Amino acid sequence: MKKTLFIALSAISAACMYGAEPQTGSGETGSYRLVWQDLFDGPCLDSLAWNIEVTPRPANQELQYYTDRPCNVSVGDDGRGNGCLILTAKREDYKGRNFTSGRVNTRGKVNFKYGKIEASVLMPSTADGLWPAFWMMGDDISSVGWPRCGEIDIFEMGHHEGIANGTQGSYMNGAAHWGYYIDRQYPTTATFSNAPYSVHDGQYHLFTCIWTPEKASMYLDLDKYPDADPYYELVIDHNGTPDDRSADLYFRKPFHILFNLAVGGHFPGITDPDKISALNSSNDNTANYYINYVKVYQRDEDEGSLQTPK
Repeated sequence: MKKTLFIALSAISAACMYGAEPQTGSGETGSYRLVWQDLFDGPCLDSLAWNIEVTPRPANQELQYYTDRPCNVSVGDDGRGNGCLILTAKREDYKGRNFTSGRVNTRGKVNFKYGKIEASVLMPSTADGLWPAFWMMGDDISSVGWPRCGEIDIFEMGHHEGIANGTQGSYMNGAAHWGYYIDRQYPTTATFSNAPYSVHDGQYHLFTCIWTPEKASMYLDLDKYPDADPYYELVIDHNGTPDDRSADLYFRKPFHILFNLAVGGHFPGITDPDKISALNSSNDNTANYYINYVKVYQRDEDEGSLQTPK
């Protein structure tokens, strides 16, 4: 009873402190016009737009079991009056794994070629062992596989260098992967940097990818800082052949959106369940990743590539 009362009072306190967030994002800037969005204000996740992944043995040496249970993937209030997609990581014994969590995607339901793609998210503290991400993959993954489908990581947090440097709240990256495996390697680029402020501050932050035929550029909080420089850019060159490492063959086709909250793995550099400190007794061994909304804007020259639920 006391614990339930404390949680309820904490939710009221958070709602009073922060209030509901506007769902405007960076808006229809320049020639970009809103073509699709999910505000997550309904009673449940829209199954016409989203797939919930069930993955017992995820890649990258991750420790979680991705489930479709409501305790791992849900839509609801964040305690501040915001309707959100909520991905929840839990320390629990589940079908041979030590953790559970959530991962969703729009593959085969919502995809597009080029645009301004953004999401407003409230991240859990990643220290140490949580790995939240907002990213995209080529919608042809089921036919060509990975990495030939192409992958654009709009942001990831929780990297082992941030842990080593004590900068878990600001150390983040954008990245891209594509092409063929050659000698167990494939083309990849990434830029790791410290944000100018912590994004583990209990507030929502806007992450934006502006993707054109020439490049994909990632930005933090364009709604507050419209002149911000990108923290990562992928140059999409024009001289590709099926046998080389250029990006142009892999990033000029429809992509879909993904959100996930991983636990452990090679990115945090933690594969021992006992060393995951981010899920502990103080947070009831549970952490939430809140996505307030996701939006896709396109220019006139990009229109026609968007696929949405009928």
